[in-house]
Amino acid sequence: MSVANYVVDMDTTKILMVCLGNICRSPLAEGILRQKLTEAGINGEVDSAGTGNWHTGEKPHPLSQKVAAINKIDISYQRARQFKPEDLDHFDRIYFMDGNNMADAKRMAGKHWKEHKTALLLDVLPEAGLREVPDPYFGEFDGYIEVYDLIASACDAIVEDLRNFAGPV
Repeated sequence: MSVANYVVDMDTTKILMVCLGNICRSPLAEGILRQKLTEAGINGEVDSAGTGNWHTGEKPHPLSQKVAAINKIDISYQRARQFKPEDLDHFDRIYFMDGNNMADAKRMAGKHWKEHKTALLLDVLPEAGLREVPDPYFGEFDGYIEVYDLIASACDAIVEDLRNFAGPV
C-alpha cells in the first residue's frame, strides 16, 4: 500500500524506521531515507527506533556506519532509542524491518496501535521476493552490504511514491 495514502501533512512527511536494537538496520534506513528525501527535494522527518532497549543511547553498529560511509551517508551522530506508543501519533508512517519487530511494537502499543500507519519495509518492494530485511548483527560485512542495498531500494520506492503523490518537484 502506498505511503502517500497515509501522509497527513505533505509539508513534512514523518517516517519512522524500526528494527530490534536500533543499531543495524533501522539507523541505515533512517540515514538512507533522509538522504534520498533531501535529494528529491521532499521535506521530511525521518527517525529510527528499536523494539528492544539494550542499546539505548549507543551509536549505530560499526559495520552499519561503515557501509553507510562507503555510500556517502553519515549515521555516526544517531543514537539508539526504544520504540514508544506515542510514535504512532507522531509519525505518518512506521516501517518495520521484520514481522517480529512489528508484533513486538504492536504488543508495546496496546490499544494505541494504528494498523493503517504501519507496514513491513519490504512491502514497498514486492519484486525483492522478501518480506523481511535480514538482521546482519551476527554476520560479516557482506551482510551489511546486502541489507544496505535492500533498504536503499525500498527507500527509492518510498521516495518515488511520495514524489508521485505530491506531483512534480
